[in-house]
Amino acid sequence: MAGGAGVTCEAAEVRAAVEAYWAAADARDWDAFAATLADDLVYDLPQSRERIFGRERYVRFNREYPGDWRVRIERIVADGEGRQAAARTVVTVGEEEMHAVHFFTFDEDGRIAGVTDFWPEPYEPPAGREHLVERY
Repeated sequence: MAGGAGVTCEAAEVRAAVEAYWAAADARDWDAFAATLADDLVYDLPQSRERIFGRERYVRFNREYPGDWRVRIERIVADGEGRQAAARTVVTVGEEEMHAVHFFTFDEDGRIAGVTDFWPEPYEPPAGREHLVERY
């Protein structure tokens, strides 16, 4: 599989798996979503200190998640060995946009074995460091 300049096949395959995961989630195609996941997947939400074990429970968690949300991938970074990836997304619920960062690990078959989601809330930085940073 060609992945572009400087992208190994393994990295391209990991990127494709993350893209398939998000495309299936956004389409609410739970069979396709489940197909991207390892049976013994572990899902972590550090901010709420929640953890889900197993593909079936994780698919159900997403299927039952409330609201009419949409997801758009902003960036995916994958390692060269095809074992890890990180993605930055924007999730839209009505007019509200939430930015999130997701870390993925993969099993030997290229299925997602672990997902850790961080859903940072926006905040204004403290005063006094304007000379060091650029705001965007």
